Parts: sequence; structure tokens; C-alpha cells
Amino acid sequence: MRMVPIGVPAPHDRPRSAADRFGGLAAALFGLCVVHAMFGASILPPDHAGWMLSGRIGPDPVQYWLGWTAFARDGWHWPPGANPGWGMELASSIFFSDSIPLLAFLFKALRPIVEVPQYWGLWIYACGALQAAMAWGLLGRATRDPLARLAGAGLFVLQPLLLGRLGGHFALGGQFLILAGLWLCVVPGAGPRRGLAWTALVLVTSLVQAYLLVMVGALWAADWLGRVVGSPRSGAAGSGVEAVAVPAAALTGLWAGGFFLLDGGFGGTWGGFGQMQLDLLAPFDPGYWGGILPDLGTAEHMEAGNSYPGLGALLVIGGGLVAWLVHPRAPRRRDVVLLLMLVALLGFAVSHSVLLGGHEVAALSLPASVIERADALRASERFFWPVLYAALFGACVALVRGLGSRRTGYVLAAALLIQVADLRPGAARLQDFFVPQPPSLPLRLADPFWAEAASRYDAVRVVPTGMQARHWEEVAVYAVSLGLRTDAVYLARLDPHAVAGVNATVAQRLEQGDHEPRTFYVLGDRAALMRAVAGMSPSSDLLGRFDGIWVLAPGWRDQVAANSAAR
Repeated sequence: MRMVPIGVPAPHDRPRSAADRFGGLAAALFGLCVVHAMFGASILPPDHAGWMLSGRIGPDPVQYWLGWTAFARDGWHWPPGANPGWGMELASSIFFSDSIPLLAFLFKALRPIVEVPQYWGLWIYACGALQAAMAWGLLGRATRDPLARLAGAGLFVLQPLLLGRLGGHFALGGQFLILAGLWLCVVPGAGPRRGLAWTALVLVTSLVQAYLLVMVGALWAADWLGRVVGSPRSGAAGSGVEAVAVPAAALTGLWAGGFFLLDGGFGGTWGGFGQMQLDLLAPFDPGYWGGILPDLGTAEHMEAGNSYPGLGALLVIGGGLVAWLVHPRAPRRRDVVLLLMLVALLGFAVSHSVLLGGHEVAALSLPASVIERADALRASERFFWPVLYAALFGACVALVRGLGSRRTGYVLAAALLIQVADLRPGAARLQDFFVPQPPSLPLRLADPFWAEAASRYDAVRVVPTGMQARHWEEVAVYAVSLGLRTDAVYLARLDPHAVAGVNATVAQRLEQGDHEPRTFYVLGDRAALMRAVAGMSPSSDLLGRFDGIWVLAPGWRDQVAANSAAR
């Protein structure tokens, strides 16, 4: 089987054969099997939401379900992603509940026909299948050998980078979009069809997740610039149109999802740029994922632990480097642009605060204005993903050129077996998070008071509110389940000025006894409790503790008296 350079028209650029299509299906099936082995089948039924609300996976799945449920029950607004029914004064959009606007739009539009309480199980399975299928297509740029492509696709899907995100940050599991971007970067071609392909990919990505959008956008920029540099006089008009259309598609998707409804707080609440960066040893540190290599000990921030590519993938990358050194080949001008973009992404992932084994070894001084803008992408370690996937693909190409397709197939198959053996600890940990749960779970607030309060009031506030305020999760699930409005929210980004304004207003109302109509209050700290005591009327208001939570229910006793008189 003859090898050909990447990005150059070749015999295998002919229309896909039946064997190629079946191979892609086989790869997708392998991806489904990996997801099934890791997460089980209980996450698939759309009417099963218990696994998301159990708390075993953490608060993020609860956030996704809450945002989607409120969005689905509400009417359509403008822009389509607006979600004013979720969060009261803190409300923004479906984009900031990380509920994958692309799917939220689809299933909300279908709601008159079919109701889908949760679609994340379907998404997780689809991500596994599409990751493997895209890897199959990407590796087809180097070889037609089915074993090499299938084993290589297995390494792309059996990745802690992917599986770790599907284990909690579901939208970030859409890493097949990165592979699609890499495929467009290496496949030959130009003109309107290529521009349309990039426009469609960027639009879809903008309706999935912002971090993925920046990564795919960077790959597009590298491909576009590489084509312009490589052929400066050909297709200038088309390149100009593409330079406008692709960013416009990104902005359109962000607008539709409701990204621009947030006035502030894009830097997030926890940490900032340079505090959740890629440790230089992270790709070699197995952490809780690997069972063969020793634990090196690296950064311990919230993003750490998922940049280890697995021993099998590391061996392939190392072998590919050796093969390239033995038979070096200078990259084309277009490829140089892509390599420079990948280096820039790696630099952003490492950040200006360089860590080695958890210790800062270098710190670059950056202007405060730059840091403030970079805070919007605070979890910079994620920008290692395109670099790792490109390195794994490049290694496969180098092996094919050095060993031939058939031998490379055997090497990749052996590496896949090593990958499976190495990742057993991480797989067991992931499976423990996804222990099968009942389709629905009882509310954590079980005292009869809560059901009674839902029949008397329209809204419940947590005081003080904010990002993951005390009692937010149980109160939010209770409120959404029983149809109450609430400011107990957890969103990807919250406007701090809006939070401060709500807390100041509510604190003043509590202290003065100026309670909002048909609203009761969950008191999260001593200051809120003291204000509630100062402003309450003992003869009419109820101050009590239910399920360990202090609550002020204004006018509770008056309502009881009125109801008794009416009967």
C-alpha cells in the first residue's frame, strides 16, 4: 500500500469506497463500545435523569439539567437562547448553563411532539462514536490500512482528555469538532466548498461550547492563513469572503445561544488565567488515570489530571518522533503555519506562570489588561487538546512513512492494548461515578414544609445568593421540580455586579420587613438569619429550620388563618 504526503492530492482522494464507509462505521461502533464500557447504558434513556441529579458526578450535571428544564418549559425569546425563567435577576441564557444550545434548540423545537427530560446520555454516546469516526477519517490522510486506522481511532477515543470531560463537563466532550478542524487543515483543497465547510463547522461549534470554539477557530485561522501564504494570488476574493463568513458564523452562533446577554463576569468566579494552566509534566503524569507509569506529582488545580494521553499514545508519539528523525521531511509552507498555531496554543495552555512538577519555574510579566481578557479562558490547560491530537496524528503519519502501513497497523494495535491496560484505574474511577441510578430521585428537601410552601409561594430566594451559594443545589432542584422561580443558580458565568445588587436589595428588604409578594427565603448564613429576625413579624411570619435549613416564610400564619376561615 503506497504512502502519500499529507495535504497533497492522492489516489485515496477519490470518492469513498464501501470498505471505507464500513470502516468508519466500525470505528464509530468502537467508540460506542468504549462509552458503554465507561458509562453504562443507564444514562441513555431520555426520561432517566436520576444519574444527573444524584450528586455522584458533582454539581455540573445538575446545572445542565436545571438550565435545560427551565428553558424547555418557557416560550421562545429573542435571541433564541435567552433563558429569563432561570435565575430571576441573575438569569442569562442556555449558553451559560452549559446545556449545549445546539441540542437545546433541537429538543425544545421537538417538545410539542416528544418531551426529552435529558439528552446528555445521547450526547455522550454520540461524542464517543463521532470521535472515533473523525479519527478514522483523519488517519485516512496517511493510510488506507484498516487495522492502522481502526487501532489509531481507538487511541483517539480511549483518551483521558475525552473521557474525563464526558465524565462531568459534557459539552467539552465534543472534541470530535477539534478532529474535524484538524482534518480540514490537512485535507487538500480550496475554494468555496472549503470555506463553506469551515463556516458550518465554526457555526456548529459556537452552539456547543466556547472553549471548543476558540480551538476550532484557531485551526481555521491557521488553515486560512496557510492557504493565503501558500497561494497568495489564487482565490483572493474567495479568501476574503471566507475571512468574513467564518467569524460571522461564530458571532451568529454565540448570539443565538445568548452569549451576549451577560453584561459582565466573563472572567469567571474561581481563579483566573495562569491559575489553571498546563504543568510541563502533566502529559507524562498518569495521576489517577494510569496504572503503569509512576505518579510524578504535578499541579493540583481544578483542571489538573486529564492531560495524560495514556501510555499507549505516549509510545506512539515517541515512536513517531524517532521515525521522523530517521527520515526527516521538511513541512510545507502551509503546514508551518499550522505548526506555529499549535505552538501558540501550547504556550497559552502553559500560560505566563510556568509550572514544572507543581512548582512555578518561570513567570512572565503581562499587562493587567491582557490578563483580564485572558481570564475569560481561565482554564488554559484545555488548549493542550489540539496539540495532543495533532501530535498523535503526526506520529501515526511518521510511522506509516517509516514502517509502512501494515507494520504501523500492528504497532498501533499493540499500543491500543497497552492503552487499555494502562487506563484501568481511571476507567474504574469513572465507572464508580456512573453507578446506575433510578430514573428519578426524590427531592432532597423532604420535610412536608417544602411541598406546602410550593403551594403558597411563587418564588424562593437563597440569601445571600451567588455562584454555588449555600443550599443552592437542593433549593434549585426543588424550585424547578415544583415550578417556583428562584435565584439559587449555578452558571458558567455570573455577572458579579448583578449578584451584588440582588444581595444588597434582598438584605435590605429582610432587615426592614419589606418582603416580596409570594416569596420565601432560604437563609444561608448568620447575617441573613439576623436580618430575617430583625424584620419579621412573629405573629404572621414563620421562621423555622427544615431539613437543617433556616427558612423565613413571610405571612405564613396569616395564610393558615385565612385558609381555616375559608373552610
